[in-house]
Parts: sequence; structure tokens; C-alpha cells
Amino acid sequence: MSTFIDLYNYWIFIFLMMIGFYIVIAQGNLVKKIIGLNIFQTAVFLLYISMGKVKGGTAPIIVAGDASYSNPLPHVLILTAIVVGVATTALAMALIIRIRKAYGTIEEQDIHEQDASL
Repeated sequence: MSTFIDLYNYWIFIFLMMIGFYIVIAQGNLVKKIIGLNIFQTAVFLLYISMGKVKGGTAPIIVAGDASYSNPLPHVLILTAIVVGVATTALAMALIIRIRKAYGTIEEQDIHEQDASL
């Protein structure tokens, strides 16, 4: 049971990932799909940060006596991924605004119906 409790962050990762995936699949609203993708993306960030943590590890500053160091690379990569994620979300929202101007709706089913009638 202690292993289950010790790995709670991985269970949170699975929970958030499934919520985000469900929203992307189940919702027809484009804004809700972007929110689902952001939740999914946050879950992946949590996974990488969790895997980068070394129990008992310290910052990689060499000091006599410390033998276990945490690798800062996963955390740096996640900072970069957060910036890319914000930019991607902004672009997706801009595209949704253009779709709304062109079709008058942001519901996926209505857009498909209008395309089929052309």
C-alpha cells in the first residue's frame, strides 16, 4: 500500500491524461478541445518532472560528501515545453476565431455539415 501512496503523482498523471483525452474525443466545441489538449499537456509535464526527481538528490553542485544529484535537464525541457504550449494554444485560439468568422460557429459537427453542403 505504501508503494501506491508513494507514487501518487503518477496516479495524478494518469487521471489528468485520461480527463484531457476524454475531453478531446468527446467534445465537439473547438475551445473545449483546446482545453482538453492543455490538460493532457499538463499531465505530460507532470510525468517528466516526476521522473526527473531523484529521492535524496541535491542540485548538481559538486560538494564533498553528496553522492546523489538530481538531473536538471528534465525541468529545463519542461520550461521550454510550457513556452511552446502557450504559443501553440494562442495560435489555436487565433485559428478558432478565424473559423468562427468563416463558419459562424465553433461546433465541429456544424462545420462539417456546412462543408458537406458546399
